[in-house]
Amino acid sequence: MDVSERVEAFLASQPEPKQTDLRQLHAQVLAEFPDARLWFNDGTNEDGKVVANPNIGYGDYTITYADGSSREFYRIGLSANTTGISVYVLGLEDKTYLAPTYGASIGRATVTGYCIKFTRLSAIKLTPF
Repeated sequence: MDVSERVEAFLASQPEPKQTDLRQLHAQVLAEFPDARLWFNDGTNEDGKVVANPNIGYGDYTITYADGSSREFYRIGLSANTTGISVYVLGLEDKTYLAPTYGASIGRATVTGYCIKFTRLSAIKLTPF
């Protein structure tokens, strides 16, 4: 199965209304960044153990670890969680940027250094993006 098929299978597996919200966000990111590399991470490690929620990724980013090793990853991630949806923005140099920039205006969301978490798409405003 290619990445697009894996993304579609993931989206189809989500219950409503989360599935509709994820599909809308997915379409919006693809429209904004049509040439971005598409990723899918099923949330398992190399041993097949579940270590995270499955997520869709967009773009390219090189993660460099403290030991000097690195790996390619996505720049923007979209994930379903038990209480809603998380959008991850990786590679921001200023880890304090998201919260003061969007925290007060985005609506009912929790905004951290690299994550925007909300229960429903209708709870947030997409216009600042």
